[in-house]
Amino acid sequence: MTPTALLLHGFTHTGASWDPVVAALGERYRVLAPDIRGHGAATDVVPVTLEGVLADVEVLAPHEGFVLAGYSMGGRIALHAALAMTGRVRRLVLIGASPGIADATEREQRRLADERLADELERATIEQFARRWAQLPVLADMPPEVAERVHADRLRNTPSGLARALRSLGTGALPPLWDRLGELAMPVTLVVGERDEKFRAIAREMAAPIASGEVVAVAGAGHAAHLEAPEEIARILVGD
Repeated sequence: MTPTALLLHGFTHTGASWDPVVAALGERYRVLAPDIRGHGAATDVVPVTLEGVLADVEVLAPHEGFVLAGYSMGGRIALHAALAMTGRVRRLVLIGASPGIADATEREQRRLADERLADELERATIEQFARRWAQLPVLADMPPEVAERVHADRLRNTPSGLARALRSLGTGALPPLWDRLGELAMPVTLVVGERDEKFRAIAREMAAPIASGEVVAVAGAGHAAHLEAPEEIARILVGD
């Protein structure tokens, strides 16, 4: 039986952002790459809550075991899902992801900042916000051809949907999971781009309490390694 890989996209993306990885995987996996609530075809699915998104993942996920992967926001959600479905997730692959913000004061500051950004988002067009988001330092150094493809994917979203997602699924909104990393019983691969120094440090810290955790740096890639090096991410997913 062909194994299943469930892939969760990042904030402002859609499931289509995984298309190059899916193409590189070929017939080796049955791939599920849904649009997360607040994004793409799920832009109007409410409520946009962690509980709702986890319920969506559980419905999609097979019971016989599957590979779960997520990027950035999708990585945080994948981590929550893996802890909720420990016996069903065969491998967990997190790309440019973190378990959240441990410090309560810092987390509240981030939540308030995200709330302000969501307010601004609702007053913008999706084109305006997509270009603004692309200028974040962690994303601004993408190769031009990758940036163009990512911009087209962002335009599949709406300001209202993204605002709902930011308020409920942002780093400031979700509870941190640093103290639960040791509960992960499955093999965990923490993927980071070589140029992404911030998340390389986070990945090293995450790996320490995970019994079967490893950090893999993708040569030449930035924060969104799956967008810049889809063939390498496919290789990692397969476990070559």
